[in-house]
Amino acid sequence: MGRHRRPFDRQVTYHEVFGVGEFRSIWLAQTLSYVGDQLAQIALAVLVYNNTHSALRTAVAYALTYLPSIMGGPVLSVLADLIPRRRVMIVCDVARTGIVALMALHHTPFAVLCFLIFWTVLLGAPFTAARAALLSEVLPGDMYVVGSAINNITHQFTQMLGFLVGGAVIFAVGAHQALAVDAATFAISAVILLTGVRARPAPRRESRKRPSLWTITREGARLVFRDRTLRPLVCFAWLCGFYVLPEGLAAPYAKTFGAGPVFVGLLMSAMPCGMVLGSLAYSRFVRPDDRLRFMGWMAMLSCAPLLGTALRPPLWAVIVLLALSGVGSAYQLAANAAYVAAVPPDGRGQAFGLAQSGILASQGVGILIGGALAQVLGPEPVVALAGIAGLSAATMLAMSWTRIRGEVIASNQERAMSAAA
Repeated sequence: MGRHRRPFDRQVTYHEVFGVGEFRSIWLAQTLSYVGDQLAQIALAVLVYNNTHSALRTAVAYALTYLPSIMGGPVLSVLADLIPRRRVMIVCDVARTGIVALMALHHTPFAVLCFLIFWTVLLGAPFTAARAALLSEVLPGDMYVVGSAINNITHQFTQMLGFLVGGAVIFAVGAHQALAVDAATFAISAVILLTGVRARPAPRRESRKRPSLWTITREGARLVFRDRTLRPLVCFAWLCGFYVLPEGLAAPYAKTFGAGPVFVGLLMSAMPCGMVLGSLAYSRFVRPDDRLRFMGWMAMLSCAPLLGTALRPPLWAVIVLLALSGVGSAYQLAANAAYVAAVPPDGRGQAFGLAQSGILASQGVGILIGGALAQVLGPEPVVALAGIAGLSAATMLAMSWTRIRGEVIASNQERAMSAAA
């Protein structure tokens, strides 16, 4: 007799998830923003490096797309629990439309441009927290895992295409026009959210005496770091600060091969390409319970290939190593799903905001430190050092996760059985 799969082991299909109209609207809105953002990112990296020929200054400019989360991301993300989440997303999109439109103006001083980039990224914190929390309401159970996989695959796929063709597009239309396209994507995203997602009340009810944003933020930090399940999961999410480093050093790395913007795009697209393949396989062919069992090994795979850059391999081998690292980074799907299941619904905005802000902050700080080291050592040894540090951290997290994952799997199964009943 064949072994019958338990109800909570059933794989949700992509077709089922795309059958949810609100998810389609959220997905389309975010995809448009992704496309515009990739054009803006590569334009910034190429423009700064061509003008300065400095790995450090290029890394500083690239890090500006991450660092604002350190200063205000966790606080602003709390808005996703105080204000209706759709409204938070629309207001953030409208504000970013205006800011990026100002960035597209000619003869904008570099300091002003950096200031505008800072605020654009800062407004992304409450938007991302609200979107993640809203997605968990739109897609219940394992549908959320598959929906997250679709979003991650879309993000990485647009990164891959954006980095591959971005240099050619910017060469043809110019950096300022690319920023204008980015502004338009935010405006269209706001319209899609307004028409395609229904209004929901704020998850937190207003009281006569409402605590400050800083107080709620501290509560969110305590919620995450005092929980033995949430603590390693958020650290798994922040591990990306190690393996994303090659993206920030792509321009100087390509220069070591005597290559131009097209090869910068190839290096930037390698890891997203691997992430697309890894996410497809991990979400489609691996059972929910096994995703949690393999998560530690996948996290180690996300960092281990970077050690190979110490051997100064040829460009094609570097691309393969970065793609393999991207495959390993698909573990984020399992970490994200387990995180959602463990966080109380009325605290998801602040919990997601803390996780997302930490992700962006770790990436920004990592790229900033990596750029400073690359100025002295060169990009290859710096990427290898990031691989060593990341592999060490991933190994410790995997050992910690092994001790508690049985409890998480049992909890998920109990929750799924209760829902089915």
